[in-house]
Amino acid sequence: MPGEPSQPVAHGVGLRRTLGLWDLILYGIVIIQPVAPMPSFGVVSTAARGHVVTAILIAMVAMLFTAISYGRMARVYPSAGSAFTYVGRELHPALGYITGWSMAMDYILNPLICTIWCSKAAQNFFPNMPYFLWAVFFALLFTWLNLRGVETSARINAFLAAGMGIVIVIFVFEAIRYIYHLPYYGPGFFTHPFYNPRTFSSSALFRGTSIAVLTYIGFDGISTLSEEVKNPRRNVLLATVLVCLITGVLASVEVYLGQLVWPASRPFPDVDTAFVHISGLAGGVFLFVLVNFTLLVANVGSGMSSHLGAARLLYGMGRSNALPRSFFGSIEPKNHIPRNNVLLVGAIALAGAFAISYTLGAEMLNFGALIAFMGVNASAFVRYYLREPQKRWTNLVPPVLGFAICLFIWLHLGWQAKLVGSVWMAIGIIYGAIKTRGFRSGLVQFDFPVDEA
Repeated sequence: MPGEPSQPVAHGVGLRRTLGLWDLILYGIVIIQPVAPMPSFGVVSTAARGHVVTAILIAMVAMLFTAISYGRMARVYPSAGSAFTYVGRELHPALGYITGWSMAMDYILNPLICTIWCSKAAQNFFPNMPYFLWAVFFALLFTWLNLRGVETSARINAFLAAGMGIVIVIFVFEAIRYIYHLPYYGPGFFTHPFYNPRTFSSSALFRGTSIAVLTYIGFDGISTLSEEVKNPRRNVLLATVLVCLITGVLASVEVYLGQLVWPASRPFPDVDTAFVHISGLAGGVFLFVLVNFTLLVANVGSGMSSHLGAARLLYGMGRSNALPRSFFGSIEPKNHIPRNNVLLVGAIALAGAFAISYTLGAEMLNFGALIAFMGVNASAFVRYYLREPQKRWTNLVPPVLGFAICLFIWLHLGWQAKLVGSVWMAIGIIYGAIKTRGFRSGLVQFDFPVDEA
């Protein structure tokens, strides 16, 4: 969930509207990454008892309705593009603060789960090197790169996304070839990834869906480009919906073939890197190495950028004196980065890599994301239905269904994620109430400032 875009510069000169519909779609796909369902495949499969495709599709429905709400709210607040802004202005500032606090947990947890996954993937290359050494290495790597002020450019990210697309094509080809040469399919072979009566459980399916939401995290970043888009009222909404749809279809194809290659009844050597082992079974050592390396690079990039995003969020809160300014609001003068926050996020990622599992980290991240999504749907409902003189069903159904489905998925998160998430939210609410004297004075600002050169 990227931060707010650059504001228009002074003297009446604004950002140029140069981005078309396909520019936005490409941007959204780059943010989400074409291989998004692969890292979490094993944990979703375990939770959903093999119904990964169904979980991905249910999550897509929730994200499609939420995408409509995001696109509509971007029309009203073209320069904000953040869930906490929509909720704070349309519902109540205190609710906006709570939404922002839930998003802060997402930013802090993203580099943590990337550290866990990268460590597991690196062990596939060097199995004799213990996990804890890899966890230390990647936590330090993300911290060191951000302390150096290293950032990946949009061109590099687009190049990496294209490379991932090629890897997906290779996997699809090898998976189909492997399936074609199987001696026996068995009854229900091609339908069991959608529904297997022997293992199906509705509670397990929705538990898996609550993790599968991770596949779509980042689509809301499209709304931050509203001021640079041609015909933003049409294109931002359309691009947000299409990115969710394209992501869902592509993810469904990937996991469907993965489940055909590796039936749910067969245990994974490692749940966290299950898709790598599926690739090895389908295409041998070459595909095992290729997919493992691709996902490792993707997660290094994601971990690095999310690490800096979390540090900048804390800096924004420190700069506005929402957190102690002396620590959180300071900038290192040489590289113009919030050094204290980078070090703090790195320490959290390192400690978390030993304290929690990838599954719990992913569910905790989705705990906050789903709260933000529910807030955006509620904001769209209030803005476009309750406050409009004409009550149109097209303004009623999408936000209501989006809210209801997100709430239903949120309720099916694991109890540990809900417990830890609730503790985090309680801390935030208590802190905010004390800081603002019962939410009567100015609230915490969850802004994402750029480097101050």
